[in-house]
Amino acid sequence: MNSRQLQKLGVPKACTHAAIGAIRRITESKRAKGRAVKKLIKLVLDDPESFLDDRQLGPFAEDLIADRQFVRAEPVSYQTWGADQIDEAAHVQMRQACQVPVAAAAALMPDAHVGYGLPIGGVLACENAVLPYAVGVDIACRMKLSVLDMQPETIDKSFHRYEDALQRGTRFGVGVEHETPKSHPVMDRDWNVTRITRQRKDVAWKQLGTSGSGNHFAEFGLLALQTRDDQLNLDPGQYVALLSHSGSRGAGAAVCSTYSAIARARLPSKYDNLGRLAWLELDSQEGQEYWEAMTLMGQYAAANHEIIHRLVAKLLGAHVLATVENHHNFAWKEIHEGREVVVHRKGATPAATGQIGVIPGSMADPAFVVRGKGCPASLNSASHGAGRRMSRRKARDTYRWKAVRNDLARRGVRVLSAGADEVPGVYKDIRAVMQQQADLVTVVGRFDPKIVKMCDDGSRPED
Repeated sequence: MNSRQLQKLGVPKACTHAAIGAIRRITESKRAKGRAVKKLIKLVLDDPESFLDDRQLGPFAEDLIADRQFVRAEPVSYQTWGADQIDEAAHVQMRQACQVPVAAAAALMPDAHVGYGLPIGGVLACENAVLPYAVGVDIACRMKLSVLDMQPETIDKSFHRYEDALQRGTRFGVGVEHETPKSHPVMDRDWNVTRITRQRKDVAWKQLGTSGSGNHFAEFGLLALQTRDDQLNLDPGQYVALLSHSGSRGAGAAVCSTYSAIARARLPSKYDNLGRLAWLELDSQEGQEYWEAMTLMGQYAAANHEIIHRLVAKLLGAHVLATVENHHNFAWKEIHEGREVVVHRKGATPAATGQIGVIPGSMADPAFVVRGKGCPASLNSASHGAGRRMSRRKARDTYRWKAVRNDLARRGVRVLSAGADEVPGVYKDIRAVMQQQADLVTVVGRFDPKIVKMCDDGSRPED
């Protein structure tokens, strides 16, 4: 294994040389080979003290112990939902996050998979500190569902009206802009709160009302409610709805990159092994700047969705009856166990008692409108989706987009544009994920996608 593979396994960067030496000694002595070597390294990572007297692994164990003396002696514990569907690499990231000195509590959601710093699906509460990479690159990535006054049968009967509304009302892709910038009060807010937001304001304005690449989408579908919902003011039945997933575009990414670099530069050298888990104290100037910028990015992400839904509904000739929306990739000041902490939800949905939100599946699987149950162990959180089970590269190597698209059409889902890296097969089963978090949320309604638009990643249909 090389240094990069070892770090992915959970070996601190400062200990990779010792790990490579241990692997060399193991293989030369014929003690183990192949997967057995990887298993031995994992055992040392989990309990280095037990290997101090091991001639081959002892030096590596010593390095690990020396490296870890600079993080909290007792990592905070965390509960996992859907553990059987979460790979070990996500747990390695979560365990490291739980060693951060400012960590106070943590949880791992059933859609969890490897991310940068904190895993996607990770929830981390900290004392008086914020971790830019525990919020994420796409700050305030967000879900929004609008229930429309259209008859369900019109999705099929008037397909081209819906198709036209999505095609003309949305824009997807890295750096994409509207030909004519849209207006929204968010652009009248103070973008001078930090240097980076001031510098990015003009680009953010041009990108207002657009979506990025990857798993961002806008789709029409059918929302089914089994009982009346007074908050939504909707009776039982089936409704046409518009669902979107998008965030804070390039401006949010720039904020994350800028303040993560500042956080890492401010850390004492003894914390170098924490890498992207660097933090900023909230009572520092830099911490306050990041908090202001993050808050602004949350308002900007909400404005993006508002414009998308306004444009699409207008083009369709529909009126909005009710809306549901929520952030993920954000940090909130909350009270847990009687004290204020900063709760980071990276790819996790707020789920306090009675709090409404949307948890999507895939382009062919349902999304669910939910209400939180306020579970203390999850820090009032739930999953933000089904969660990936396959990397984008592997997805492109595995699936033929033309075949998948044809199969989806036979199943009644028409995809206007998307990439092979977002086909349903790359995601976990959302139904299983919802069962695994039945103690976290109550299902209010089910949304089944019918017409989907995403960013085309450049995949070409194969003949």
